[in-house]
Amino acid sequence: MTTYFYKATDSSGEIIEGDIEATDYQGALQKVRNLDYFPIKITQEREAPSWFKQLNIPTATALSIPKISSVELMNFTQQLATLISSKLTLDKSLTIVTQLTDKKRTREIFNDIQKRVHAGSRFADALAAYPNVFSKMYVNMVRAGELGGVLDVVLKRLADFLENAEETKGKIVNAMIYPAILMTAGAGAIVFLMTFVVPKLSGMFEGREDAIPLITRILLNTSTLMSQYWWSFGIGLVLGILAFWAFLKSDLGKGLWDRLVLKLPLFGDLVRKIEMSRFSQTMASLLNSGVPVLQSLDVVRSVINNQVIASSMEPLKEGLKSGQGISRPLQKSKAFPPLAVHMIVVGEETGDLENMLIKVSNTYDKEVDNAIQRALKLLGPILVLTIGGGIILIVASILIGMIEVTDIII
Repeated sequence: MTTYFYKATDSSGEIIEGDIEATDYQGALQKVRNLDYFPIKITQEREAPSWFKQLNIPTATALSIPKISSVELMNFTQQLATLISSKLTLDKSLTIVTQLTDKKRTREIFNDIQKRVHAGSRFADALAAYPNVFSKMYVNMVRAGELGGVLDVVLKRLADFLENAEETKGKIVNAMIYPAILMTAGAGAIVFLMTFVVPKLSGMFEGREDAIPLITRILLNTSTLMSQYWWSFGIGLVLGILAFWAFLKSDLGKGLWDRLVLKLPLFGDLVRKIEMSRFSQTMASLLNSGVPVLQSLDVVRSVINNQVIASSMEPLKEGLKSGQGISRPLQKSKAFPPLAVHMIVVGEETGDLENMLIKVSNTYDKEVDNAIQRALKLLGPILVLTIGGGIILIVASILIGMIEVTDIII
């Protein structure tokens, strides 16, 4: 027997929470219904209190249930769309997709979803039980597809969306391989010079400290510290990375970082275009699936990574509520590129907003490709000059010291 924690409502609408013993999820669901309660949520992990959620600390469930890879999610969606469009029931389709899954943990998640659907749960509700796996956008589109009887169509759109997102991510990762290798090699060369080469040359300056120039003295002292206390530099680097990571995880740090990134001359424009493509593609998919506009904006806000751009969703909602539509608040916002705003304005005025959003997405997908190529072409020479400059500075500092000490006149 397993302990299940439930949240339900009674006949008067009051929220009831408690726990029951059952052999499986279906048994727990039935027991809650036998109590004349309407079940809202049933889980094996007790929900954290509201004050604890505000601390933004990962729960045991969040730590123990990893996210499945984006490729696995894409394959799951594509296979499910194909099976359902072949007139198989959702229950049977989920069973087949689960059997086709290789990884044990992923198969357990899909199997639990199938059991929930078999027990009478809506597919969207079963997916919502795994927020680390299925995003808010995914769940809302599935919910709209269920209500409209077009689940196979919605799943196909989701599969296309995930495929495009994976393709964009792949392009960015591939573009960063060369700069990453260059940075690693350059940093390794500088560390090698400072910890092995410079200490061997420092002997020629012994007893002549007064004649050593300031720049050479700084170099020699830094080299001594790095060679003798390398472990402290390693610990400091790790602690610095952890502190920076924790800072970015905080709301304040994430906001400051996102604001800084948008102001960078090279990457700010790239980030705007990526977020614009994500906004328009997600919005178009949600609207095409029958999700209401206001609800779509809430979902889109959760999809956008940059907090500064995500915060611009609130004026859009207020504009819709006051009858201004999307275009007018977008024109006032400086978060999105002017071309995209103009295209959305035209789409709303002509009553063809969904198709225009798709065109915006396609346009900025191409813009992202071009921006990545431009960034790569500029980033390579910048790294070469920076690393080369560091090596030249080290060599020049040694040569200047040698010239001063040996009284060589050039």
